[in-house]
Amino acid sequence: MSDSIVFGAAGFLGRAAVARLLEQGHSVIAALRAGSEERLTDWLRERGVDLDRLEVVACDVAAPGLGLPAGFAPSGIRDVYNCAARFAFGLAREDAYAVNVTGALRVLDWAAAQPDLRRVVHITGYRITVAESDEQHYENGAYGASKFESDPLLRHHAADLGIALTIANPSSVIGPGQYVGLANMVADLWRGRLAAIPGGRDTFVPIVDSAYFTDFLISLPTLPDTAGRSYTILDTRTPVLPDLIRLLADHLRVRAPWLSIPVGIVAKLPRALTGADPEALTFIADDRYDTSAADEVARRAGLTMPPTEATVRAWADHLVSSRFGAVEGDPTGGFIDGVWVSGEREQPVYVLVHGLPLDGESWHAVRAELDAPSLVVDLPGLGRSAPGEIDAVLPELLASVRTRPVLVGHSLGCGPVLRYAAAHPERVSGVVLIAPAFLQPRSGLLLRSPLAAVALRRMSATTLAEQLGVPPSAAVASAAANLGRPGVAARTVAALRRASEPPRREELRALLHRIETPVRIVVGSADPLAVTTPTDPISIEDAGHYPHLTHPARVAAELARMSADTAVARH
Repeated sequence: MSDSIVFGAAGFLGRAAVARLLEQGHSVIAALRAGSEERLTDWLRERGVDLDRLEVVACDVAAPGLGLPAGFAPSGIRDVYNCAARFAFGLAREDAYAVNVTGALRVLDWAAAQPDLRRVVHITGYRITVAESDEQHYENGAYGASKFESDPLLRHHAADLGIALTIANPSSVIGPGQYVGLANMVADLWRGRLAAIPGGRDTFVPIVDSAYFTDFLISLPTLPDTAGRSYTILDTRTPVLPDLIRLLADHLRVRAPWLSIPVGIVAKLPRALTGADPEALTFIADDRYDTSAADEVARRAGLTMPPTEATVRAWADHLVSSRFGAVEGDPTGGFIDGVWVSGEREQPVYVLVHGLPLDGESWHAVRAELDAPSLVVDLPGLGRSAPGEIDAVLPELLASVRTRPVLVGHSLGCGPVLRYAAAHPERVSGVVLIAPAFLQPRSGLLLRSPLAAVALRRMSATTLAEQLGVPPSAAVASAAANLGRPGVAARTVAALRRASEPPRREELRALLHRIETPVRIVVGSADPLAVTTPTDPISIEDAGHYPHLTHPARVAAELARMSADTAVARH
């Protein structure tokens, strides 16, 4: 017997509601589209949510009877949460209407037949409270118009059915998994495509933290006097849009546009020029919203809105980590003073530094094979990190590390690893150099071509994989995406040229012979060294210059062996 049901349970808001209800000890039915069951359960398991009290059922709110299985008749349902919606720009009117209007009314009909019903909680949007808005008209966008149309219909229908309905009107809910709406503007900012800020000095696009909104949502049925009411939930401390963009730009260390263009002008410009979705522009306004009723509910429920700027920065980290929804985000990834860092920041056993033209994602498969925590960094100016001095990153990064990790470098990344270990032997236990560029022949054509950076920036993930001689992977796709950002390809070529200068190569070779820290060198059998080294290199059969991409288990085994050997030596 379940006490709660969540419609739209596989969506961004629905799955969060399911997780929080289960964590609070509720028995929950997750009603979702057929084929999305594993997506929900995998997401819950990754977050350590106990599924013993969960029942999953296929559902389609746009279908008669909600598309529920024949004979589906749960008992004990007290609370119904309708998180099902079509939220996208450019929807056909009939598609938006089928879910956001007809489907929502059908959920009320189904709920009215539940003998133990306490409450129906429905989610719509904060712009519903605006008396006059362009969103009300279908010619300006079916999503917003369908939400405006459904609001009075739901109220009247619930009254006719005699059921308790509460409507939650959130602003832009941000958090891991949210990739639409404001996220599109952040993506343009990150990729250097946001030429101007739409709107004016007072434009207000409010946000609300996803965890806070979820807690607010499931608190509503516990407060009897919230029945029959609507609540606008948003963070009133959200900076006006120009300041919000500057906050994001400062965190991401990218250029913030200085120019603002009124929405009316943006709407008249060719979309190919602005990149702005006409429907998205209807959300960009100067309106302010009354949140006093929601604030009182939050006070009674013991909820506190988290710090605004911290919420925005954490979401930006997630967007960059997940490549704006292209891959699963890394919950440990984020910026520290413009440098991208991922992993265990205080007690890593391994610290890994990438080579070129890759970024920290190139270590993903190796890290998955290791049985100890690791810390990865994108070198300054490369990957996701802002420009800076490459050799300065490890002293800054390891300042907060309390262990003596094994430092691991690949190709160009071997340089900063070797320099740090030589200068601070007491801070590291060992060094592993993988395909060290300073021990191999100098790079040739790429460095001499004046169009090298242009070619690198335009490479697709597939082409880049072919050029590197490795299979396509998420790591290569990450590198290609970052090389496409302004300045990264040029800085990559410049770093290659600088590292290939004979004096720098000779400096590192001499350092290798003097260093006191244990050093192990790993190379691919198809990518041999050009000079003699103090210790014989370990060769990985059938590997080239990127053995950590092609043979991650073999590389991980060598790292683990070095860690074990140095641990024995220290004791």
